[in-house]
Amino acid sequence: MNKAQLIDAIAKDSGLSKADAKKALDAFVKNTADALKSGDRVALVGFGSFAVSERSARTGRNPQTGKEIKIGAKKVVKFKPGSELSDSVQ
Repeated sequence: MNKAQLIDAIAKDSGLSKADAKKALDAFVKNTADALKSGDRVALVGFGSFAVSERSARTGRNPQTGKEIKIGAKKVVKFKPGSELSDSVQ
């Protein structure tokens, strides 16, 4: 499902117009990103939670040359599904 299909589904299920559904989805994405940037965790009970995690620096290998390369530390977003979401896909 892509963004346009998700907007259509939100509009259909909620009774909102497609324009309002797009605004709602964009607001959710923006506010989730802002919260994660500030170091907060976003938890949606039953669905799951988004959190920022630190990935430490490590040594990797270039698959074409076999030469070792240094991969810097960085922050990554992790998603942990909630029990209701996990159960629904089983």
